[in-house]
This record gives sequence, C-alpha cells and structure tokens, in this order.
Amino acid sequence: MKPRISMITLGVTDLERSIRFYRDGLGFPQMESPPSVAFFTLNGSWLGLYGYEALAEDATVSPQGGGFRGFSLAHNVSSEDQVDSLLTEAVAAGGTLVKPGQKVFWGGYSGYFQDPDGYLWEVAHNPFFWIGPEDEDA
Repeated sequence: MKPRISMITLGVTDLERSIRFYRDGLGFPQMESPPSVAFFTLNGSWLGLYGYEALAEDATVSPQGGGFRGFSLAHNVSSEDQVDSLLTEAVAAGGTLVKPGQKVFWGGYSGYFQDPDGYLWEVAHNPFFWIGPEDEDA
C-alpha cells in the first residue's frame, strides 16, 4: 500500500505573486504544473496554490469572508536562530510579521508571519523533539 501524502491547497488572489513568495522568497521547490495552479514539494506533503475564487467555486462555498481563518500552517526548524532567520526571509519576500520569534509557554521558541494572502504561518523550534524526517547523517 502506498503511503498517504497530505496536500494543503491555498486559495490565492494573485497566483504569480504567491508563486514568487513561496518559490523565490521562501525557497520552496516548485514542481512542473499547469498555468492555473502551482505545486511545491514539502517533506511528506505538498503545497498547492490555486485561484481564490476558483477554489471557493470548486468547494461550492462563497468566496466572501475574511479575518482569522481558524487555523495556521507551521514550519518547524532546528534552532531559535533559524526561526528568526525564516521570519526575516518571509518579510523580505513580501510577508507580514505578526509575532516576532520569542520563548513560548510550552518551552519552545516561535513567531508568526502572514503570506501575501493573509495565511498565518507559525515558525517554531521545539527543543523537546524533532517532527521532521530522520537526519540521514546522524
């Protein structure tokens, strides 16, 4: 049986701007895709970008609405310095800093940014365990 792979698809208002943000600004590896969508490989999942109105239509929901969307995406890194570095990269690429990197109640270190469409990303360092793939050099 093939392993299950998750894909997160974000509805975006300007596909080219969002491609530049994720590909050029954050360095996500872009896959070859049709012109109306963009796919990026991640460790164990994919990120898809698709027109906001088209995604709402596909899901048969209204495209109207805003504010806090009830979820955040997360990117874990291996040090506090990497949290700060990635937050800086996101802002330089056109994102908005929401919360600078700082010690948090659960004992880690994290901060938040929003992408150009307002999607909320947490960048975190968890000193207690690593959620990413095993390090082949270890």
